[in-house]
Amino acid sequence: MILNRNLARTLALLLALVALCGGSLPFASAQQRQQPPAQQRPRQQTDGQEIDDDEVLTVDTSLTNILFSATDRDKRFYSNLTKEDIRVIEDGVPQEIFTFQKQVDLPITLAIVIDTSASQEYTLPQEKSAARSFVNSVLRPAKDEVAVVSFTGDVTLEQGLTGNVSRVLNAIEKVEFVPPSGYIGGGVVVGTPPISGSSRAGSTALWDAVYVTCEEVLSESSERTRRAIILLTDGVDTSSRVKLQEAVDRAIKTETLVFAIGIGDRFNYQGVDEGSLKKIAERTGGRAYFPRDEEDLRAAFAQIQRELREQYLVAYAPTNKRRDGTFRRLQIEIANPELKRQNLRLTYRQGYFAKSDEPPAQRRRRSE
Repeated sequence: MILNRNLARTLALLLALVALCGGSLPFASAQQRQQPPAQQRPRQQTDGQEIDDDEVLTVDTSLTNILFSATDRDKRFYSNLTKEDIRVIEDGVPQEIFTFQKQVDLPITLAIVIDTSASQEYTLPQEKSAARSFVNSVLRPAKDEVAVVSFTGDVTLEQGLTGNVSRVLNAIEKVEFVPPSGYIGGGVVVGTPPISGSSRAGSTALWDAVYVTCEEVLSESSERTRRAIILLTDGVDTSSRVKLQEAVDRAIKTETLVFAIGIGDRFNYQGVDEGSLKKIAERTGGRAYFPRDEEDLRAAFAQIQRELREQYLVAYAPTNKRRDGTFRRLQIEIANPELKRQNLRLTYRQGYFAKSDEPPAQRRRRSE
């Protein structure tokens, strides 16, 4: 009886305690009791430092996205690649691929950039005709946008980004060669040249045009779009304030492909600078074309259209987690031995700039 009374008294105390605690016992649940102490939990390694699983969510897991195309010997898009067929290497270190997709319907944001300097006087009509045909075939008004830019010594926005086909065609039609003062044709200028620095009329600021188009035109587009420049020029720069590499860097930072079409006057001028155009195209993930006649020119535009429409997207989390704003060099290689024998050509941008936690103003001061 004494035991029963003690038991009853204990139960009464427990019930009272439960009531005071809002209906729950102040004891750890079975799950809590089975939880191992912090020092026994699995730990992960990141950048040489250990972190608890509880802290994993605070780690930056942003992915690097790379678009690339694969073509065979006949320059036809190869559409059967799989994730296992390729490897991605960043600064010499293989990366784990998280996403691999064939991209065929992304929105496209284009800038048609046309050289109107004296060396283009006789080729400009053919360039404009091919550009109009390209716009008619590639532009989807509800999804794509096109801008038109012309340049000599200065850069002119003829038409801002628009999905209106008529506006784009009208802008291309209005692009014309404006002879500099004293110009009599055939590359001959008479009269006294302007004082150095007072005017850039009659010169060619090619790299300025690419830089400004990336910075002030294409950067305004949505992040979920494929950005590209169609560059119609002979590749000869005579007056840019920025250098070729600066134009390449700006294109990479804005994820802009540059497709260069090298065309110019081979009789009155020095012809086409193929080396420079190949550099800016290949380093940004585009391609350079050097048509010999109008038929080749239209074929180049048709090939660019396929390149833009038919690409692969690969995404990975870089093993280098430092947010230092440095350039990271990329390689995409065919890993499948059977595909290697087919000599597929992969086209992609050759690197990217890592994100940085450093304020932009401080970065500029450090680079000066």
